[in-house]
Amino acid sequence: MPSRQQLANAIRALSMDAVQKAKSGHPGAPMGMADIAEVLWRDHLKHNPTDPNWADRDRFILSNGHGSMLIYSLLHLSGYDLPMSELENFRQLHSKTPGHPEYGYTPGVETTTGPLGAGISNAVGMAIAEKTLAAQFNRDGHDIVDHFTYCFLGDGCLMEGISHEACSLAGTLGLGKLVAFWDDNGISIDGEVEGWFSDDTPARFASYGWHVIADVDGHNPEAINAAIEEAKSVTDKPSMICCKTIIGFGSPNKSGSHDCHGAPLGEEEIAAAREFLNWPHAPFEIPADIAADWNQSDKGTASQSSWNDKFSAYQAAHPELAAEYERRVIKGELPADFASKADAFIQECADKGESIASRKASQNAIEAFGKVLPELLGGSADLAGSNLTLWSGSKGIQDDAAGNYIFYGVREFGMSGIMNGISLHGGFINYGATFMMFMEYARNAVRMSALMGIQNIFVYTHDSIGQGEDGPTHQPIEQLTNLRTTPNMVTWRPADSVESAVAWKNAIERQNAPTSLVFSRQGLPHQTRSDEQIANIAKGGYILRDSVGTPEVILIATGSEVSLALAAADQLGDNVRVVSMPSTNIFDGQDANYKASVLPSSVTKRVAIEAAHTDFWYKYVGFNGKVVGMTTFGESAPGGDLMKHFGFTVENVVNTVNSL
Repeated sequence: MPSRQQLANAIRALSMDAVQKAKSGHPGAPMGMADIAEVLWRDHLKHNPTDPNWADRDRFILSNGHGSMLIYSLLHLSGYDLPMSELENFRQLHSKTPGHPEYGYTPGVETTTGPLGAGISNAVGMAIAEKTLAAQFNRDGHDIVDHFTYCFLGDGCLMEGISHEACSLAGTLGLGKLVAFWDDNGISIDGEVEGWFSDDTPARFASYGWHVIADVDGHNPEAINAAIEEAKSVTDKPSMICCKTIIGFGSPNKSGSHDCHGAPLGEEEIAAAREFLNWPHAPFEIPADIAADWNQSDKGTASQSSWNDKFSAYQAAHPELAAEYERRVIKGELPADFASKADAFIQECADKGESIASRKASQNAIEAFGKVLPELLGGSADLAGSNLTLWSGSKGIQDDAAGNYIFYGVREFGMSGIMNGISLHGGFINYGATFMMFMEYARNAVRMSALMGIQNIFVYTHDSIGQGEDGPTHQPIEQLTNLRTTPNMVTWRPADSVESAVAWKNAIERQNAPTSLVFSRQGLPHQTRSDEQIANIAKGGYILRDSVGTPEVILIATGSEVSLALAAADQLGDNVRVVSMPSTNIFDGQDANYKASVLPSSVTKRVAIEAAHTDFWYKYVGFNGKVVGMTTFGESAPGGDLMKHFGFTVENVVNTVNSL
């Protein structure tokens, strides 16, 4: 029977061989953490390689994602659909083994990691989702939601500020089923970290309210196992297991050094490592007895079968809850009547005709949709009163684990990373809010959401220089362009309550991409529309007011500037068409005939109006058109004064059109 050392050495051999064949990669972390991974994956991790998406599986996150060959080795050895040919194709085009683990590429990879600190924030989100789902669905004698989230992380993850944001909140929320493993090897790319990372990490995590297990020998299976057992027994706090390891363990001449962090070991050193580890096998060769001991397929199938029996008993005892669990968690479906109720609310907004700030219109939508969507889980980065994200049914999870609202505190980046984890876990549609300007703090996590193609609803209020007296530090200029040009991201900037309701409906129904909803601080006038125009809002851009006969001029506007475009059209005469384009991303996805019907190529006199950066709009107005927008930062003054100062006036729009 193979020893634990031999089982761990299988990871080391595969990792150094794949990196060497690719001529790039990071062998040090996989070789250093192999012993920890062997104990966790073979003795503790609840998973089923034959069904990687089993709802009650434990989640495993490799936050130090540069060590991707660690997770690829584990998945292959455990029996996932990741054949050896994929490991041999490491870091090559269209392989299932990209340079950093990517969600959707590789069965068993729970999230895309690479940006350091991202994984641990995702893990916090997954642990929040597990705890909240358990509180919402579990009943006496029926614990159908009962799994752990395990996360490996390195010094780099701990140096990144997002780890502070996320882990601080995790301690406050008492996430007892979150277990993190710190790979304390003292090495980063530049060398020994003591020159730039001398934090007392155990004390830091203890101050967060974590259960800390310090000074664990990361190469001693018995010590590792004891630490995991202790961590699992502490149910009211997340646990940090501090593992002292040697980076590149097994490499006689490069272990313990940054030389093995981010480069292949070289053929000569690999040969020496094989001798040191007593691994006399050819590259990518795993002996049959070691492969058999590693394979977890039968164990995983039995574990899932046992859970299926538990769920059957749950169905018999609580049939309505079981049906709701299947809808939300297993199938990920919306309630059957959601679309009809959402359409009724949109019509209600049209009938009411309220002139309100779009952030208030957003809150009204949350109020309406929250009543029919128990899976809606919201939050704000300490701006609930300004973002207007609370509704009458909001219950903070810090007081009631079965609640539906997260007070994230001033943690825009952490919030967005946590949201990614919640979405990846499943069972929720989550939204999180901050000021539009502070999307910049969260930018990397927002991009990761788009990269993974997962559903998140990012609510951004205070969308322009209309923010006013707070000045240019709080006034977004280039952020809308940033969001609109991010692949997979869908961005909306509604003009009134009706467009806001349509935007919310679209975001809730969009399961394969994140949505950014951008709302105003100031009040916006209601726009009257026909039924056809209301229907066309969902196409991203539509004719809000048409010319008499063929248009000679087209004004394109979004958000607060739509009313300005209409006022300018009143002065310009009957030959002007006004197009409201709340979502350029959605409009761009329409068929050519529809786009041409809204923006006919024969009309070259076009002006776009938006209190944001001008450059984005030239794709719609062309070389002959002009843009009334921003080319500088804002100023500190009342919002109305700023709009006049920067040219968002009827007079300036009219003059701009006449100058064409």
